[in-house]
Amino acid sequence: MAQVVEVLVEGGKASPGPPLGPAIGPLGLNVKQVVDEINKATKEFEGMQVPVKIIVEDPKKKTFRIEVGIPPVSQLIKKELGIPKGSSEPGHSPVGDLSMDAVIRIAKAKKEQMLAADLKAAAKEVIGTALSMGVTVEGKDPREVQREIDEGAYDELFAKAEEGS
Repeated sequence: MAQVVEVLVEGGKASPGPPLGPAIGPLGLNVKQVVDEINKATKEFEGMQVPVKIIVEDPKKKTFRIEVGIPPVSQLIKKELGIPKGSSEPGHSPVGDLSMDAVIRIAKAKKEQMLAADLKAAAKEVIGTALSMGVTVEGKDPREVQREIDEGAYDELFAKAEEGS
């Protein structure tokens, strides 16, 4: 029976210390080897918290594999905008502006993990996160953009995005 350890690490910067070391040490794996694998697999998410699963396939042979998840939507928005954190006063002092293309890119990356039925619904979830972070979308209040999506204002953009997937 395979054992699974789930951790949240900073992309490309996992270390043998907590939370990793204490979680995988008792499994008998070479901690340095696991850390190196995780860093290689999460390099593209540098600066973001990334969910990682370490699956111990055979504890006797010390074989394992790594599954890297997609960072949370808020992390993807921060990376897209190059900001360290969301607004301390969402709705009053915006910290950035997302383009609709960026919203769709993030929605496509996260769609598998969302409850959204389609890309439009996933995009609206991303916009909801932007709202709570104090980020505008296309220079507007995120709620206004969600309404525009419902009214079909971005249908052409969604159709193009779905063709490209």
